[in-house]
Amino acid sequence: MSKLMIALFVTAGLGIAGTGSAQTYAAKNNSSSTPMTKDNYAMAKKDADAQYKIDKDACSSLNGNAKDICVAEAKGKDSVAKANAQAAYENTPKARENARVALAQANYDVAAEKCDDLAGNPKDVCVKEAKAVLVKGKADAKVDRVVADTRKEAATKQADASKEASADKRDANYKVAIEKCDALAGAAKDACVSNAKAQYGKT
Repeated sequence: MSKLMIALFVTAGLGIAGTGSAQTYAAKNNSSSTPMTKDNYAMAKKDADAQYKIDKDACSSLNGNAKDICVAEAKGKDSVAKANAQAAYENTPKARENARVALAQANYDVAAEKCDDLAGNPKDVCVKEAKAVLVKGKADAKVDRVVADTRKEAATKQADASKEASADKRDANYKVAIEKCDALAGAAKDACVSNAKAQYGKT
């Protein structure tokens, strides 16, 4: 890969690291509690489009499979950048899963192109290895999304249960206060009841 291409990848913040026959794009962690703004999301997609054009143009000086690999890398980086931006914008387990799937697919596409430099059984093994990594990447992304969804659902149920428990305890304490008011009479009882209603949020 040319120094220009390496510089472009590093500048984009994605990075590249060789892993066997596959070329790996570094994934971004989009699990921040503060989602990306709509304007920043639009800018991120625009930046990705501009970077893709630069990366693809840089491939024009290459020939044969080297050019195919270069184009696959450019497309992969573009899809990963956009998927990461969408995950940061939507800030949902599903969007983060999609970003990881985009990453796995990008790595596979590049690896598959690199396998074309081989022939016979070595090529077949290369393709199968790349496919195995793709399947694993998608499976892991799905598992993590399901875990995140389960945690979110559990947290929601816990919050609902706590809210219901608080309401039940408040009602029980209100009934105790009202019962105590029954020992009074006249204005004192009226004041007691009013105070109980105010204290426990009753109208």
